[in-house]
Amino acid sequence: MINKIIPSLEEAVADIHDGATVMIGGFGNAGMPSALIDALIAQGARDLTIVNNNAGNGDTGLAALLKARQVRKIICSFPRQTDSHVFDGLYRSGEIELELTPQGNLAERIRAAGAGIGGFFTPTGYGTLLAEGKETRLIDGRHYVLESPIHADFALIKALRGDRWGNLVYRKTARNFGPIMAMAAKCAIAQVSEIVELGELDPENIVTPGIFVQRVVKQEAA
Repeated sequence: MINKIIPSLEEAVADIHDGATVMIGGFGNAGMPSALIDALIAQGARDLTIVNNNAGNGDTGLAALLKARQVRKIICSFPRQTDSHVFDGLYRSGEIELELTPQGNLAERIRAAGAGIGGFFTPTGYGTLLAEGKETRLIDGRHYVLESPIHADFALIKALRGDRWGNLVYRKTARNFGPIMAMAAKCAIAQVSEIVELGELDPENIVTPGIFVQRVVKQEAA
């Protein structure tokens, strides 16, 4: 019997190893799997490469993971904002590496990994520092840059509901990067607010099929 439900957040992240590449869903706080991040902080894995839309807000969630000095490198599109003081301090002191990727490129690089695409050409970034060292090509009179897919060992994502097969539905914009990150990781771990019985999720509304999800864990009540 297929049952991907994990009894605790601690067990869900127990095998995330030092040096792992971990995708973390969310657009700011929307869709951020805060409970899984807190469990990862407690677990203590270090030298992580994190893939996320930004570099954390305030002192919680992703910012707390950075503050714990568990992240070696971050790949993101929007590292600096008014409350990104944790990242700012680490970056200025040389304690964290940044790979800056335009947001559309970031999403497509993640999607490409999940779709088995070896790379793609995009005009975004051509002629800037972001294109240095990358292959370029003239296509139909326009310059393009070759971008590579981003694969991950683990993806931590947040969904509204899930079942024991790993099928997921999301709440509105909390969906954001979750579906493509689940496809791009070897092991996708979904934090959900509710676990339902098989058949309760309308197949027409399932966004992430269970084939892309390895673990489902219910978020513990605050």
